Amino acid sequence: MKADAVHKTVLWLVFFFTAITAYGQDEGIPRDTQAIQSVVDALFDGMREKDAAKIERQFHTDARLGNLAAGDFARRVSESEAYLDEVTFDETILIDGDLAMAWTPYNLFVDEQFHHCGVDLFVMKRTEGRWLISQLEDTRRTEGCDPTRRE
Repeated sequence: MKADAVHKTVLWLVFFFTAITAYGQDEGIPRDTQAIQSVVDALFDGMREKDAAKIERQFHTDARLGNLAAGDFARRVSESEAYLDEVTFDETILIDGDLAMAWTPYNLFVDEQFHHCGVDLFVMKRTEGRWLISQLEDTRRTEGCDPTRRE
């Protein structure tokens, strides 16, 4: 009889904490997470396509990439003779209201050859219902990478 009471108590606690967790979640987070990932994907698509306008559309007008303006970055990529293919994986996206962070490990391939790996850190703001990059920082290394990883 005592084991049955413990079992019922455990089930009740599991139900209670599941209900509290579900109630506290923001219904918009999955949609926002997808929208943020779409901005990241569009940026890298623009890089592969050498499309400066597409790259710039992913950024706030005053956005920075380290100490470089977004427009300068877009111009440099679009004018590069090299084919740039940055592949991200295991992305982590955190959102609080109109502010978000995307932590995206990546591999960069230049002209189809592995160049380096690292992590991109995107800071994004939602403006007029659209997520845009306000700051982008990254790390770069050649050791401790899996150069075969493409997704």
